Order: sequence, then C-alpha cells, then structure tokens
Amino acid sequence: MSKAKKPPRRLGRGLSALLGDDKPQLDAIVGQPNTQASASGGEASSGSGLSILPTAFIERYDGQPRVHFDQAALDDLARSVKEKGVLQPILVRRLSQDRYQIIAGERRWRAAQQAGLHEVPVIVLDIDDREALEVAIVENVQRRDLSPIEEARGYSRLIQDFDHTQEVLAKIVGKSRSHVANILRLLGLPDAVQAMVDTGALSMGHARALIGLPEAERLAKEIVDKGLSVRQAEILASANKGTAKLKGKVKAQAQQKDADTKALEKDLSAALGLKVTINHRGDTGGNITVDYSTLEQLDDVCIKLGLGDR
Repeated sequence: MSKAKKPPRRLGRGLSALLGDDKPQLDAIVGQPNTQASASGGEASSGSGLSILPTAFIERYDGQPRVHFDQAALDDLARSVKEKGVLQPILVRRLSQDRYQIIAGERRWRAAQQAGLHEVPVIVLDIDDREALEVAIVENVQRRDLSPIEEARGYSRLIQDFDHTQEVLAKIVGKSRSHVANILRLLGLPDAVQAMVDTGALSMGHARALIGLPEAERLAKEIVDKGLSVRQAEILASANKGTAKLKGKVKAQAQQKDADTKALEKDLSAALGLKVTINHRGDTGGNITVDYSTLEQLDDVCIKLGLGDR
C-alpha cells in the first residue's frame, strides 16, 4: 500500500516552518553576527546547529536556483565582508567528512573567499535532497533578489522533480497561484529572451508582453535597443500580435480554397505569365492579386487586358 502524501508545508512563514517545530530557534539564529557562533575547531557537528567552518570545506549546490551573480554587487559584498565579516550564517548540509554543501548563502560564501576569509559561520541542517531544494528556492525567493527566470526554473524543478501541482507549490512558497503560473509562463520564451531577463536587460513586465509571439527574440532586441518602457513594449507586442493574426487568417483562407478557385488561379497565372491569387469572401465579394516584379511585366498585363501599350 502506498503511503499517503503529507499535506504541503507553507514555507513563507520562515525557514523554521520548513524544518519542523523541533527547530524553532533557527529564525532567531539566522541574521545574528558571527560573534554569536560557537567555534568548533573547523569541524561542525553531524547534527543541526550553528558552527564555524573553513571555506575550503564548503561547496556549491547544483540545485541552487541562482545562476547569475552580478560581479559589481559581489565586489561590494566582499568589501563589506572583509570589513565586518559574514554577519549572516550560510545554510549547509553535511555530505561527508570535511565536505559540506551550500543550501543558501552562496553569494556570502563567494564574497568571503574573495575577501580572503578562511572561515565562515554556518548553520548545519540535517535534511534530504527534497528539503534542500525547497530551502534553497524559498530562501532565495524570500530575499526577492532572484531573477524571474531563476525563480521560474526553481518552481519548475519543484513541479517536475517532486510532483507538486501549481496550487500546492503556491502554498509551499507562500505565493498566489496566479503569480506561480505567470512566472512559469516565462519559460516558454526563447532562450535568448530568457537570458535578457536573467541579466536584467528585460524586466518581467517586458518579457510577459512577448509570451506567445513567434518573433519574440527580434522584438526583445528592439525593446532593449530602443529602451522602451513596459507600456511601449506592450503596444509593440500588440501590434505584432495583430500582424501575426492577420497572416494566420490569410494563410487559413488560402488553405480553405476550393478546387474550382485553385483551378481558376492556375488558369489566370498561365494566361498572364504571372502569379495570380484569388481571395474570395463569399457573398461580400473578394479580390484578385497579380504579382509582378518589373515594369515590363506590368506593361504585358495591360496589353493582355486590352489597355494598349501603357
């Protein structure tokens, strides 16, 4: 008999809500300066708690939602860390002897290394892969400094790897279902457009206007090059949606032409020596289009229609 699924835990109330009621002290510990940390001689305990670890014992987490690290911001943080130390512990979990994996706080770890620090304060969590991913995503989302694409990728992993529905996921991360749905839609954009959002060249508002457009990449470049506002981007996208819709309608009409109309097009094309298109709109009439590429071809059409040498 399969085990019944546990109800989703709402993580928006803080990391202690994720880790369970047996660790209520965690939110209080996070944010305390490292002078509150009890040194452990470079060795953290196997359970959970606040410790000091050598930076060399720590490695990044591949499931980390953040992929883009702004170097200028990292330089600022490194200067602060060099002057005041790492004031907020890094969340890690133990992999083996002298190996710890970052769950949250990779920027602090990078800044500490850049500042030349050999030790950093950490909170060691006793959690599995599932909880590690959830903590990594939620901790970053609560900081509000993930890019929309990074946030969307994190949500997508929670859905794909752990079978969460959008509704359940929204409850877990403390967001509305519409927010989760709108963020996930960004993953439908071309990779080049997603990269622009990742680097901050395009805002989420700009990107949302381009969702579903076949020429999203071209329009994204135009928005960036011209420095268009979100409203201007929406107008540009709306105009292109109208063009795409019109092209689709014309194409659909062409596909729906009956055999007699197609035969007449073929006969007229043969008679004039040029491409002829008939768009019949039923009782409301229609139009005939003759394509030519030179003035000589136009003269030939006029002659064949009995208009003489024009």
